[in-house]
Amino acid sequence: MLTVATYAAAQGLRGDHPDTYVVQRGDTLWDIAGRFLQKPWLWPEIWQANPQIANPHLIYPGDVISLAYLNRVGVTPGPRTEAAPIDAVPLSEVEPFLKDLRVVDDFDHLPYVVGLEEDRMRASRDQVVYVRGLGSASPGTRYAVLRPTVRYTHLLRAGMCCDTFGKDELDATGRRSVDFGKYWANVVMPDKGQEVLGYELMRVTAGTLTRGEVGGIQASTLLLDEEGREVRVGDRVVPVDAQPYDLQFFPHPPKVQTDYGKARVLAVTDMLTSGGPRDVIALSVGAREGVDNGTVFSIWREGSNVVDRVEKGLARDEDTVFFENKVRLPDEFAGHVMVFRTFDKVSYGLVMGSVKPSRVGYHLKHPDAPY
Repeated sequence: MLTVATYAAAQGLRGDHPDTYVVQRGDTLWDIAGRFLQKPWLWPEIWQANPQIANPHLIYPGDVISLAYLNRVGVTPGPRTEAAPIDAVPLSEVEPFLKDLRVVDDFDHLPYVVGLEEDRMRASRDQVVYVRGLGSASPGTRYAVLRPTVRYTHLLRAGMCCDTFGKDELDATGRRSVDFGKYWANVVMPDKGQEVLGYELMRVTAGTLTRGEVGGIQASTLLLDEEGREVRVGDRVVPVDAQPYDLQFFPHPPKVQTDYGKARVLAVTDMLTSGGPRDVIALSVGAREGVDNGTVFSIWREGSNVVDRVEKGLARDEDTVFFENKVRLPDEFAGHVMVFRTFDKVSYGLVMGSVKPSRVGYHLKHPDAPY
C-alpha cells in the first residue's frame, strides 16, 4: 500500500534522480538529498534506513544510497573506510561560526580579564593575562577567552504592520560601540520597547590557568597558549568546551509555525547587509521557537505598500496617502536557509540556494510557503 511518506516522495522526487549513489568524501547530506529530491527538506519523511545500520542518521563515504521500497530512499552500508560520517552542511563554510561564536542571554556574571602582563594594552600567545572571578579554580584548567561583540534586539512596535530586528556592536566591556566590525553587518536600532535576543561572544584565544587566587592575590594567572586574536582588558573567560557543536542532523521543515514577522534575518556575515548561497546569516528565532539544527526556512522580501496610481492619480505623492489606503504587494521569495547552530532566541543558518540576495530584515517562513 502507498503510504503518506511514499506519496510525498513521489511528489518530491527529481525527474533526473539516480537509481543509486555511492557517498563520496566531501559530500554533505543536503547535496545528497538534492540528488534525489526537488525539496531536500523532505528527506526525513521518505528516509528508510537499512536494518543493518544501527544509526540511520549517520551516513558514511562508501555507503550506497538508493531509491527502494516503493520510492523511499534507503541506504546499504559500505566498507566504512572513513571514520567520520558526512556532515549536513559544508563544515569549511560554517566552522568559524561553530568554533568562534556563541550567543548568550547575559555575560556580566562571567570572569573577565582585569590586567595584562607588564601592564600591556594587548596580550598574545606565550604571554599571561590576569583574570578576576575564577576564585578557587584549579591550575591546569583550560579556558577560552571570549569578547562580547554584538547585542541582538527585537524592537516591539505596537500598532505597526511588523516588528523590527537589529543589532548593536559592543566593546569588550559589553557597552555599545560602532567603531569596529566583526562578522556581521552593522544595524543600529533604537533602545525603547525592545527585547534583547542575546549577546554574541566571539572567541579570541585560549589559555591554561597556571596560578589561582592565592596569598591575598585577587586575580588568577592565565597563560595564553593558542594562536588567535590579541586579548584586552574586559574580555571574558569560560572553560573550554571539548565539543561545543554537533553537525549530525537532517534537514527538515520547522516543527512550530511562528507568527508572521517573528522570524527574520538579523544579520549577514562579513560586514554585508545582503548575502547569497553559502553565506551565513543570523536568524531571530531559536530553541524557544522550536528551532533546532537542520530546520529549513524559506527567505522572503516583505511586499511593498504602494500607492494605487490608477485610482489616486499618477502625480499623487507617496507621503500624502495614509498607510491603510495603500496596496500591499505580495512577499517575494529569495531563497532557502538551513540552521546549523541554535541558541535560545537566535540561530545561525547557511543559505543553501537563492534566486535573489537575502537581506537583513527579510522574513523566514515554512520552506513550502506559497507566499
